[in-house]
Amino acid sequence: MQTCSLCGAEGATDYTVGPREDVIALCDTCRAGVEQAPQDAPHWQCLHEAVWSTEPAVQVVAYRVLKRLVGAPWAHELLEIAYLEPDVLTWAEAGLSDDPEVIHRDTNGAVLAAGDTVTLIKDLPVKGAGFTAKRGTAVRNIALVPDNAAHIEGRVEGQRIVILTEFVKKS
Repeated sequence: MQTCSLCGAEGATDYTVGPREDVIALCDTCRAGVEQAPQDAPHWQCLHEAVWSTEPAVQVVAYRVLKRLVGAPWAHELLEIAYLEPDVLTWAEAGLSDDPEVIHRDTNGAVLAAGDTVTLIKDLPVKGAGFTAKRGTAVRNIALVPDNAAHIEGRVEGQRIVILTEFVKKS
């Protein structure tokens, strides 16, 4: 009986990691997360080890799932420190999505890119954090939410928050 290459669960079946023909074993839960949009759940903590696997196909699948865990700050932080060889990264990116590219624009219509610095144009109460992000605050090194053009992520007062693009201007 095979064990899952990502989480180690028993009863895994073969999965071909496209666009190449490499095969890894995946359990039903991991397969569902790979083939559809995964939801943030304790199960996906297995990716902390899987992304560092010595097997490139396992790294590719872990990277793809982490990229799709949009609402999970831990997944974004893990992606920031994970290292994939350039050819493995190209392979991982190739299988992510054929959807049209999402373009993030600030309040003035300027195109935003990952790593840009933006300035808040309005005081924004931060839900769950107990503070207000003040107008004029510079948010450096933003991250783009891949499936939502209206959302970006950035750090304000040490907290990673989601910010609506309509309340920022590119610096």
